[in-house]
Order: sequence, then structure tokens, then C-alpha cells
Amino acid sequence: HERNMVSVIKGNSALSRSSSPNLSVLAKRYLGRDPQGATDQALRSRVSRHQMDSQAFKLTMKRSVEEARAGLADSNSASFVKYYNSELNKRKYDRMLEILGTKMLGWDGLGFAAEELDITRQWLRARANSIEGGTSEVQLNVIAKRILGLPD
Repeated sequence: HERNMVSVIKGNSALSRSSSPNLSVLAKRYLGRDPQGATDQALRSRVSRHQMDSQAFKLTMKRSVEEARAGLADSNSASFVKYYNSELNKRKYDRMLEILGTKMLGWDGLGFAAEELDITRQWLRARANSIEGGTSEVQLNVIAKRILGLPD
């Protein structure tokens, strides 16, 4: 029941994720371009990958909602939603850590903007998301056995 509840809450927040800063906006603000006008291509690639993964998850959630309304929902899909959303969220905040650098090390005090402090707290919170409602490892086991039908 906890997994279902967490997956619904997290899945719904994935559909309207406007509260957290956009990775590309943060990268432009904190990293900008070098004197020759170039950007970190490897980081751009990781940010782009995250944006594509987020869009794919958003579309998957939309499809899941439509299937549920039509009475075609799979009860095991909560494991997939819970797992993928929590791992996607961890990767997003890892990118933010990479972008903000030492500005993401503060907990409070001078020298840190409120947004930086909030991102630090959310980065730590993202770790808890992969534990509550069943760890990511447990979710992978459920997915393997119940959804994919793999043997023990």
C-alpha cells in the first residue's frame, strides 16, 4: 500500500514538476560559457539526457493515468513508477550538485542563496525517496519477478 501511495504521489508530481529549477537554466547561470564561448559538452549531454528521460517518464505517467481511468491499470506498475521516479529524481539532483559545485555544500548561513540551500535539502531528500515505499533494489526485484516474469 505504501508503494502504491508513494508512486501515485511521485507520479503526479512528475506531471507538474515546475517547483524545482530547470537544469539548463541552472547550468547557464552557474557555469555559463568559457572565454571562447564554449560550454561543457559532456555536461550538456547529461542535462539533455535527463530532459529526455523526464519527458519519457511524464508521457509514461500520462499513459498510466489513462489506462487507470479505462480500468486497465496493472497493479504491479506502482513498482516501476516508484523506482523510475526516485532514480530520475536522484540523477536530477546529482546534476544540480555537479552544476552548483561548492554552492551546493551549504546548509545555512552567509554565502549561500536561498535557492542553493533549498537544492541542497532536496538533494538529500531525493535519497530518502529511493528508500521509502520500498528501496530501489526491492522495486527492481518486484519488477523482475512480477512484471518481467524472471525466475528467482
